[in-house]
Amino acid sequence: MLIDAAEVPYGTAQRRIHAMIDDGQIMKVARSTTGKSFYLQPSPEMYSAFVDYITKVKSLLAETVGLRGVENADEFYFGGADFAREILPPPPLQSQLAESDQELKFLLHNDNYFSAMRNMWADYRNNLGSRKSFSLHFLPDLHERLHEFLPKSDFDVVTLNMPWLGEFAEQNLLTPLDEFIEETNIRVMDFHPAVWASGTWGNRQYGVPIYVTIEAMAVRKDLFSEHELTYPRTFDQVIEAGRQLQDPSRGFFGVAWNAARGMPIASSFMILMGCCGAPILNIPRARRYHNWADLAGNSFRPKIDSEEGQLVLDYMHRLVEISPPDILQMDWNRRIEAFLEGEVAMGYCWTMRAARFDYDIGSMVKKRAELIPQPKGPMGMSANPTGGFLLGIPANLPKSRAKLAFEAIAWMASPEAMKRHVTNGLPVAPRFSVAADPEAAASSPIVRFVDRLSQRGMLCTWQRPPIPEYCTIESILGARIHDALSGDLSDKEALTLAQAEVDQVMQGNGRY
Repeated sequence: MLIDAAEVPYGTAQRRIHAMIDDGQIMKVARSTTGKSFYLQPSPEMYSAFVDYITKVKSLLAETVGLRGVENADEFYFGGADFAREILPPPPLQSQLAESDQELKFLLHNDNYFSAMRNMWADYRNNLGSRKSFSLHFLPDLHERLHEFLPKSDFDVVTLNMPWLGEFAEQNLLTPLDEFIEETNIRVMDFHPAVWASGTWGNRQYGVPIYVTIEAMAVRKDLFSEHELTYPRTFDQVIEAGRQLQDPSRGFFGVAWNAARGMPIASSFMILMGCCGAPILNIPRARRYHNWADLAGNSFRPKIDSEEGQLVLDYMHRLVEISPPDILQMDWNRRIEAFLEGEVAMGYCWTMRAARFDYDIGSMVKKRAELIPQPKGPMGMSANPTGGFLLGIPANLPKSRAKLAFEAIAWMASPEAMKRHVTNGLPVAPRFSVAADPEAAASSPIVRFVDRLSQRGMLCTWQRPPIPEYCTIESILGARIHDALSGDLSDKEALTLAQAEVDQVMQGNGRY
């Protein structure tokens, strides 16, 4: 293959390859114990040199198409500049920004999608604003910044993690968007009802869904095929496959998942409870989505100390046995890195981050990964939780400024913009028109995967209820469940304490 790619005489190529082996640029790795056959693979030095080279090429491409000040190649995503050139903001938005002589300011989540959005907005052809207009933060820090800035905001557009909506809406920190929605061309019926409802509190709309992501499981299809294993559909099958595929002696493990203290392990617990058929609150799980503002009385009672809670903790203990050694410090970024770098055979992951498997320069699993539905627990179901982000407007903005901010939101959430993001490797499709577009569907297997889950009724929104107490529940679970896995508490002690602490919070808030 190397010789064919080089397009030089066979003898010349052979001599060059052997010289590179002698120089240590190419390594020979035995395929069997006899050593008679072997693989050729790049040395760490050659691999590093190639990554440095292609990263420089990427930075040059970013500068060539017009992005300003690209110091880190990871801040540029292929397709972003083309998007900006073809999908221009509506003229009224551009003229209003020019007349106001003041750039819009954005407080957003720090991920691929919002980085691409920032680069698009700041492209010199749009003349809408600069990269300094954007402040990007990871989840825990973003939550703190929202509490810090929303009461007297310097930002025009903010993003919220979907489960946070009730907290900020109840505190009247967000502007209701209903009047703006009626005056613009946002077609509410084009959004999946459960997705649009993620921005609704009571009878008012406080957020526009900008993207959705589904928590599923990624598997190494090459390894499953090689070992003639079927993809896991249950908790027990995950453990069985992990034990067969892992090889700790060479640093290869069964599965990566969120087990770090705080938000990561709390999210895992709630999602796995859903796979056992149990919400963490006393609500009917049969409904696809709820009007969370209407919950009352016993609906707020926690169901943490339950048979399902014990089943989840038992599963988590078994997961630890087939996980990398740093599993109790593993968060979203680390688990994706573990799968990307070929450290594990399986990994729980959000579909937005799964796009990196084929697009990331350093991915070791290109064309080797496949997404499958969430494995179900005992007496449970494959409950694939819907997550994502909403764009909202701080409540303190004057109406004229809020209207201008909503014009920007409407453009960013337009079908054209979303389709361009999908076709450029960012699998977000909260609009029916985008999901049904043949070009968008053909561009990403993730889009097709999510569409199949939707058609089969396997997408859920109730695992992480967006009530005002959500972050408090998350904090309690993040401490107590981690204590159980680290051995500081028994499983029963952890569940009992978590149940009592959440119960105390609910009673203190007058929920029942």
